[in-house]
Amino acid sequence: MNLLTNDFSELTESECVTIQNELSSKIVQRCPLAFEEIQTVAGVDLAYWNEQDGAEYAVCCIVVIDVKSRAVIEKQWFSGEVKFPYIPGCLAFRELPLVIKAAEKLNQKPDVYIFDGNGILHPRHMGLASHASFYLDAPTMGIAKHYFKVDGAEYTMPDIEKGSISDITKGGKILGRAIRTQSSVKPVYVSVGNHMDIDMASRLALTLTDEESHIPIPTRYADLETHKMRSKLKNNTEK
Repeated sequence: MNLLTNDFSELTESECVTIQNELSSKIVQRCPLAFEEIQTVAGVDLAYWNEQDGAEYAVCCIVVIDVKSRAVIEKQWFSGEVKFPYIPGCLAFRELPLVIKAAEKLNQKPDVYIFDGNGILHPRHMGLASHASFYLDAPTMGIAKHYFKVDGAEYTMPDIEKGSISDITKGGKILGRAIRTQSSVKPVYVSVGNHMDIDMASRLALTLTDEESHIPIPTRYADLETHKMRSKLKNNTEK
C-alpha cells in the first residue's frame, strides 16, 4: 500500500487506519529549528459548505506571517469537492487533498505550519497536523479551539492566568497541552504534528497570540480567510 497516496477516494476505513498506524510510527517529536530560527509560520484552516445539488465542497486557506513583525507575507487557497466520507478519526483523508494543493501554491515554504486542529492528540496519533507533515516536508503542530477527547487521555483545566498550562497525558505520555493564551478565557489545545516538540509548540502558541483573541494569529487569520473565501465561492460553479 502506498502510504503517501494523493488519491484517498477509494480507500476503505480499514486501509485508512492501516496508513495512520504505519505513518504514526515515523513521527519525530523534535523540532530541527531553534526558536530564533523560525522566521515564518503558516496558519492552515478549512471551511465546508453544501451546494444546491447536495455536493459538499471545502476551501483550504493558508496564511503565512512573519514571526517578528506579525505581518502577512502570503495568502493562498484551494477549493474543491469533498468526496471522501466522514469517518470518525479519519478527518485528514477528507481535508488533505485541499491542503496539499493550497500548499503547492505557496511561493516560499514556511518554517512551520500550524493547523486549526490536532496532531498526535488523536486515537492513532494522526490528526491532520501530523498526517499533513508527510506531504509538506516541514515541522507541523496543531492548535484546536475545542478539546478532542481521546479515550484514556486525562488533563485538568489550567489556572486562569495567561501562560498557564496543563498537559494532556495517556499512559504517561504527553499527547497535547491545554494553554491559557489569555487570562480568564478558555484555553486552546496544542499538540505536536511532526518534527516538533510540545515545548516549542507551546512557546509558538503563546508568542503568536496577540490581544485581539485567544487564538494565535496564524490560525485566526486562516480561519477568517476561510469564511471570506467560502462566502465568495458558495453557489459559484467556478471552484
